[in-house]
Amino acid sequence: MTYTSIPDAQAIRDAEDRIRPYLSETPLLEVPDLDAVMGAPLQVKLESLQRTGSFKARGALNWLLTAAPGELRRGLVTVSAGNHALALAWAAAMRDVPVTVVMPEGSSPLKVRGTQALGAQVIVQGTIQEAVAYCHRLRDESGLSLVHPYNDPRVMAGQGTVGLELLRQCSAIGRVLCPIGGGGLISGLGLALKAARPEVELIGVEPAGAATMRHAWDCQDPTAALDSVDTWAASLAPVVVGENTYAVSRQVVDDILTVSEESVRQATRCLLSNAHLVVEPGAAVGLAALIEHRLPEVTGDTVLVLTGANLDLEQVDRCLTH
Repeated sequence: MTYTSIPDAQAIRDAEDRIRPYLSETPLLEVPDLDAVMGAPLQVKLESLQRTGSFKARGALNWLLTAAPGELRRGLVTVSAGNHALALAWAAAMRDVPVTVVMPEGSSPLKVRGTQALGAQVIVQGTIQEAVAYCHRLRDESGLSLVHPYNDPRVMAGQGTVGLELLRQCSAIGRVLCPIGGGGLISGLGLALKAARPEVELIGVEPAGAATMRHAWDCQDPTAALDSVDTWAASLAPVVVGENTYAVSRQVVDDILTVSEESVRQATRCLLSNAHLVVEPGAAVGLAALIEHRLPEVTGDTVLVLTGANLDLEQVDRCLTH
């Protein structure tokens, strides 16, 4: 089965049925020590505990399980700063499909090593723009199938299974704070949430140095690209979003907030030291939004989606000592 358009709620339910034998539901927890620091009750969705260390395993696996034989015959290619690379390498290994991953210079050494350990070929290539261009060149010259890290409807449907879990786990959701990179997670999650609970407030959060979706919204153009990105939250740093994720975000996302690098560090430090949770900087931006923006009260529970835990030890040191 393949999708030719934006996934609907049924496509997300089908994706959940498809991936559930391989991926477990991640916990939704209350963390009293975090509540004490923030002065308000929060719940955290621990996608940081998913296979390969992030939510990305959902979308990558759904893509692989819906791929036609012709899409797999010559192998796969993608571009990624790390989490999608890890997820696709893991999922492809289940079907013994070769994967080439193009990663920009400066990518996390932990993610590079992890992707290679899962059997993928990793090519480190220039800036993110140069890495994307090289990925497309490999696709065109070698006949590899591109698995887009966020703009593919099958990937979006897989990520949307996070929303189905939230609906089961928390009957009193009032607000969800979700990191945005290219928009695959917030789009899929939003489709699932809003189909069942349209009153739930869904807020996306981006680092100010890579406010890619906010830029596209402001320009009213999904192809509006940033000239460059500069953020510690490398997992949230594409220079352009996608037409699919842009279109869905305009339907399901209530607002997009940007946060400073200092707030991202503070939030990451808080989650490490006060909440006792290992998360990477990109996963902490929801908490950074609460720290920085002091959002008004909302009826119901506030949920933070903690998207990943692939944190280099050097990042831990930087977070705790700066």
